Amino acid sequence: MSAPERIPPRSVTADPDPAELLARGELSVRGRIREASNAALFCTVTLDGRKASCVYKPVAGERPLWDFPDGTLAAREVAAYEVSEATGWGLVPPTVLRDGPYGEGMCQLWIDVHAEAELLALVDGEEPEPGWKAIGFAEVGEGRTALLVHADDERLRRLAVLDAVINNADRKGGHLMPTADGRLYGIDHGVTFNVEDKLRTLLWGWAGEPLTPEAVDVLKGLRDALDGHLGERLAGLITAAETEATRARVDALLTSGLHPEPGGEWPAIPWPPV
Repeated sequence: MSAPERIPPRSVTADPDPAELLARGELSVRGRIREASNAALFCTVTLDGRKASCVYKPVAGERPLWDFPDGTLAAREVAAYEVSEATGWGLVPPTVLRDGPYGEGMCQLWIDVHAEAELLALVDGEEPEPGWKAIGFAEVGEGRTALLVHADDERLRRLAVLDAVINNADRKGGHLMPTADGRLYGIDHGVTFNVEDKLRTLLWGWAGEPLTPEAVDVLKGLRDALDGHLGERLAGLITAAETEATRARVDALLTSGLHPEPGGEWPAIPWPPV
């Protein structure tokens, strides 16, 4: 199957209930997203005259991983969406688990990226400029290194908290989706919710710094939600042990009051970083 010639623009807020559209609409495959590590298909979904673009990742197209059970990545993506919705931050595009042309899989609303939004950069020097946070040094060729930085952006800071909660093992720069209306979404959450600490991210700029009062309030709400409606939703998507580990991570963040720091037992930055 060839890659789509053109991906039409659409807004994540165009439909009043995108999750219903994704779950119940007729799914039509238009092409394959070739750069994805697992099978990812660009589709359109249509229901009662409504239409949207989306990504469909069938379970059958998931590559086996040594540290995650086979056939669980699609459900983890939906679980990440459920946690994101429970925060009220809306950082993950609407995502559902449904049947499709190639069997059960994850279906997620497509996000059009605003190309001019700069969230990552390579700069000379050993300290970031105001408005930026240091990630670390990177080789840029011919024996040169540059400082990799990310924007000191409240949207990214919220995403860093979400990643810490869901134990995201693969937060790359290419997974950051800024939109023309100022929103920011994160995608590709298949390797999440492991019971072992596997946090790998580019968003280490706030490591060791106090959580914002907003983040503390959100985490308190998450703790309550995990004992109620969120816990019930997650029960059909991840294991009881993984839900309990999520609850423990929330408690640990509230106890420390700090953004987490790299643990040292697992590579802190994903490769490739972008």
